Formats: sequence, structure tokens, C-alpha cells
Amino acid sequence: MNVPSNPVDRKKIEQALQEISNSLTRTEAERDLVKDTIDTICKQFELDKKIFRRMAKVYHRRNYSEEVAEHEQFELLYENITNTTAAP
Repeated sequence: MNVPSNPVDRKKIEQALQEISNSLTRTEAERDLVKDTIDTICKQFELDKKIFRRMAKVYHRRNYSEEVAEHEQFELLYENITNTTAAP
């Protein structure tokens, strides 16, 4: 391992650590905001958190068609492997 002895290099490394720490702090705050929003909406409208969280991810990624297709593939594979069908 190479430990820099030059004070300028060490300062650059410390500044990088501070920048990363600041970014992680913002990320944590955003996660808290998302969690609080999910909690509030799900409580207010009696929604399942797991489903609502999935909806939020699909909404963000704009991949609804992919989600539907993937779910259809899952259903088909599951039903064929386990010899079961979805209840009507």
C-alpha cells in the first residue's frame, strides 16, 4: 500500500473523503424522505407498502411494459414448473 507523504496529495485525498461523505449524507436524507413519503401515503390510503414501493420504482424507471412482460414470464414458468394455475 502506498501512503502519500506529500501534504498536498494527502489534502486531496481528505477532500475526496469529505466530498464522498457529503454525498452519502444527502443519499441518506433522500432515502429517509422516500421512506417517510411511502409511510404517509400508504397509511392515508391503506395501500400495501411493498406494492406502492414497486409502483414508485416502475414509475421512476418508466418500465411498466417490461414489468408486465416479466411478470407474465414468471407466471408462465411458475405454473408450468409447479403444475398450478392462478386462482380466478
